[in-house]
Amino acid sequence: MKYWLSRLAFVLAVALLLLTFVNASWLAPAPVGGLKMVAHRGVSQLYDHHDLGRDDCTATRIEQPVHDYLENTPRAMEAAVRLGADMVEIDIAPTADGKIAVFHDWTVDCRTEGKGETRSKTLAELQALDAGYGYTADGGKSFPFRGKGEHIASLDEALVALRNTPISFNFKSKDPHEADLLAAALKAARRDVEERRDAFYGADGPVNRIRQIYPKNWAFSMEGAKACTKAYGLYGWTGIVPEACRNGTLFVPLNYQWAMWGWPNRLIQRIQSVGGQVVVIGPHGEEAGRGLKLPEQLGEIPNTFKGYIWVDDIWTVGPALRPGKDFRTEAQQKAAEAGLKRRREAMN
Repeated sequence: MKYWLSRLAFVLAVALLLLTFVNASWLAPAPVGGLKMVAHRGVSQLYDHHDLGRDDCTATRIEQPVHDYLENTPRAMEAAVRLGADMVEIDIAPTADGKIAVFHDWTVDCRTEGKGETRSKTLAELQALDAGYGYTADGGKSFPFRGKGEHIASLDEALVALRNTPISFNFKSKDPHEADLLAAALKAARRDVEERRDAFYGADGPVNRIRQIYPKNWAFSMEGAKACTKAYGLYGWTGIVPEACRNGTLFVPLNYQWAMWGWPNRLIQRIQSVGGQVVVIGPHGEEAGRGLKLPEQLGEIPNTFKGYIWVDDIWTVGPALRPGKDFRTEAQQKAAEAGLKRRREAMN
């Protein structure tokens, strides 16, 4: 009996040694390049995710504002780039007259004074609305962005604001036709998608179609990214890259880095070897959104990680990573610090 227990212990020790060796990050080549921040909707107003339903109005749940930028607007896009964003994510919505607006919601009821589905309106009708009308941080007692002149942006306005910056285009529907519509608009605007290294994501339908049109560009579906991340967590220890990760995207939540075999160097090497991308996101399982929203979260990322980080609050995270690009006034910095204090207290 003791003999077989000794043999079993020996086999397990050898297996553990091999497992450790196969997944040793320090034995993999150091990744080249640097961190690349993806600014989610540019500079935006963050909101409370607690008990948030799919159809709840997020504009009525914003934190006490510390700046005057609104998501998906050209001002917000330009400000994100000035703060050091390497890519800006925007939401696209086809209009009734065959054009494209930059707007997140399926209806205009939440953020504007209008009513009805976004896609049922022409671009002119959308742009006539007040994009800041519905935002409130105090349950409707005040509306700090109402009547400030912000309108829903057109795709053309976004392309001008981000003419020299990669864009991550977010398809909000499952309709593959929206990929063709976007590609036609980009061609008409003479946007060199490959040269700009633009990206695309959303549901499988439009993503699969946009891959056919731009096979060299980064494109992923949320379903595909979840499948890759789950599969790698289950059997990435073998050193074999899951088929779901081929030309795919792997999300690394801040609080699950430990579960990612070979993190960071070996994992990056494996995913890049099959044409994939690695993206660090905010903590999984917390009601905090998808991206980083606290500057100190940057310190949780290994210094050898050279890839994309998804950022919800570029207003504070951007200057923490790239202080030389901080254009905020002293008053804005103080307001931002006060806002961070309130956010940390709310998260604890």
